[in-house]
Amino acid sequence: MWRYVLKRLAWMVVTTIGVAFIIFTILYFTPGDPAEYMLGSTATDAELTNLRIKMGIDQPYLQQLGTFLVNSFIRFDWGTSWVYNVSVMKELGNRLPYTVFLNLISIVLSTSLAIPLGITCAKHQGKWQDYGIIAFCMVLCSVPGFWLALECVLLFSLKLGWFPAYGISKAWWWVLPILTSMIGGIAGTARQTRSAVLETIRADFVTTARAKGVSEKRIMQKHVFPNALMPIITMLGSGLANVVCGSAITEQLFSIPGVGRYLLDGITYRDYPIIRGCVLFFAIFAAVVMLLTDLVYAWVDPRIKAQYSGKSMGKRG
Repeated sequence: MWRYVLKRLAWMVVTTIGVAFIIFTILYFTPGDPAEYMLGSTATDAELTNLRIKMGIDQPYLQQLGTFLVNSFIRFDWGTSWVYNVSVMKELGNRLPYTVFLNLISIVLSTSLAIPLGITCAKHQGKWQDYGIIAFCMVLCSVPGFWLALECVLLFSLKLGWFPAYGISKAWWWVLPILTSMIGGIAGTARQTRSAVLETIRADFVTTARAKGVSEKRIMQKHVFPNALMPIITMLGSGLANVVCGSAITEQLFSIPGVGRYLLDGITYRDYPIIRGCVLFFAIFAAVVMLLTDLVYAWVDPRIKAQYSGKSMGKRG
């Protein structure tokens, strides 16, 4: 098992370095001069030259790339923001709790609602409950997140006045951001749960349990749901990575000082250290989440644990 973990960690390092190379290359060859963008069209040549030297963008491509990779992966320094003059890594640390809290609560709530919905669909396959929930999920999947967020602001903030349109100063101010973040997760997880439960219900061991007279409730609790949990875990892991990395729109609309909004600020002001730092953070976060998902998957599925145990025992022999 440890060999598997070390192998995945090595692939994480390779993947992150690849992401760093790609994002640096894209930004380097992006048309436009960041120094001229910051100083404006009235800046003199001397001012532009001095700013390029200060920003470190006066050097050749390979030299800049080498410096960036060494600073990022050996010195653990993701640079300093050109606009805010603050360390990118320090600012990410300050903003990370807001992003994690928003998306963790959204994942927990959406999963708590989606799994019972998916099980209900599977238990009533072909009936009105199944068709109704699936239709509801299809509607949720079709609704763009930014449009839903704007409609929630118009309805609950401007018309009803229940919640503020932006800000997170108090606990209930998080309701609208969490609501808009969890909608898409409910639809996807419910559909995946339905498919996994239906596939497991048709398995031979479930038929054998029914032939032995085991009650349907016990079959669902002891046989169906534990075996249907594996694909659900995989989807939840990828969903957590996608939601955290895609929370920029929600954070921007509701003025949440999270990592996603920080990335949008970097893109707006062409602040390359912010963009590179945020992309690296998202790559590392996604890789760690997928590693933890695979480990949980291996821990839940006894077949995978037996496979690793068999390898270890075979090598000892």
